[in-house]
Amino acid sequence: MARFNDTLSVLREPPKPRSFSQAYWDATREKRLIVQYDKRSAKYQFFPRATSIYDGHRGLEWRQVSGKGEIFSYTIACRARPPFQGHEPFVIGLITLDEQVNVMANIVHCDRDRLNIGLRVKPFWAPLANGMHLLMFEPD
Repeated sequence: MARFNDTLSVLREPPKPRSFSQAYWDATREKRLIVQYDKRSAKYQFFPRATSIYDGHRGLEWRQVSGKGEIFSYTIACRARPPFQGHEPFVIGLITLDEQVNVMANIVHCDRDRLNIGLRVKPFWAPLANGMHLLMFEPD
């Protein structure tokens, strides 16, 4: 079974959180996934933003989610620029969480013959130098 490169050895600079994303990045230190929730539209949104993507208001709240979901779509990167150059092939997936919000991230620890749309996945947290973690997904 051929396995994709997990890109875990790629040196990643820790993010510089903005005021509206600080809570998200703080939660990653504990390997918890929190997602913004818009009470007025009763929908989640990801990635963190200052305002609702549904109507522009600022009344968002953070909710913890399991991070479990399924692959909605994916691509296999066979060519890459630094810092990913030399780490190909690797998988970039669009995951629909059980809470019906999409998250784009690397898919790791997955053999080629197992990768498919609809595959159930769970969070995998890649450590960053400052104690934060980068969200990735692996087969559940």
